[in-house]
Amino acid sequence: MKGKTIIVTGASSGIGLASCAIFAQAGAKVVMAARSIEKLQETAEDFKKRYSNPCILPVKCDVSNEADCKGLIEAAVREFGGIDVLVNNAGISMRAWFKDLDLDVERELMNVNFWGTVYCTKYALPWLLQSKGQVVGVISIAGYIGLPGRTGYSASKFAIRGFLNTLRIEHLHDGLNVMIFAPGYIATNIRKSALLADGSKQGSTPRKEEKMMTAEQAGKILLRSLEKRKSEVVLTALGKLTIFVSTRFPRLADKLIDKFIAKEG
Repeated sequence: MKGKTIIVTGASSGIGLASCAIFAQAGAKVVMAARSIEKLQETAEDFKKRYSNPCILPVKCDVSNEADCKGLIEAAVREFGGIDVLVNNAGISMRAWFKDLDLDVERELMNVNFWGTVYCTKYALPWLLQSKGQVVGVISIAGYIGLPGRTGYSASKFAIRGFLNTLRIEHLHDGLNVMIFAPGYIATNIRKSALLADGSKQGSTPRKEEKMMTAEQAGKILLRSLEKRKSEVVLTALGKLTIFVSTRFPRLADKLIDKFIAKEG
């Protein structure tokens, strides 16, 4: 990835932040996108010093806003002359049964997770085709199997997977690589910022984060997967087992998932 221009959305925390650090260390030109520009600017200056890499560009971007996504791509091209990799990582989660849910929460999940991926990919695509580059969608095990209390989250991740799988087939013959990157449970802030039924944030995590794969580990796997131009990557043994069971024993999978997710209250 040395010398490649990589855009990462949701770059202010979690897998996005960890991946940016790993890409910067590898010598890539990194475009960090998130809503919190102050945090991004501080992080960018830190990366420049720590990794002796001057090619770090922070860009304020709300991926649910189409104009922001277009502006992000334009800023990357203006600064670095093109795009080699787009990592659609920005996303939010939720914790609420559908019967109790304010529908605005569903809309926000789709706007950020799904439409954010669509907007950024649409405006980056001409440049990615030119460079024979790669587009990545960071989804979740929830993009393969429905998880209770996460109707909007699962729906948005299923939608991203369907969108990118279709995009892959449309571009089988012109050098574009499309990757589905599906973490299992990763130690990030996504559970703390998950939206509840009324749209407020959960604020805490019911899981033992210290036992999970770290964001840094996930970022290293992402880098290796980009280098190998993989099309699908599922992280953690639990994630792989969940998909295996759900495709072969769907009724059993439903019962196991119900029991497992019930731990979160």
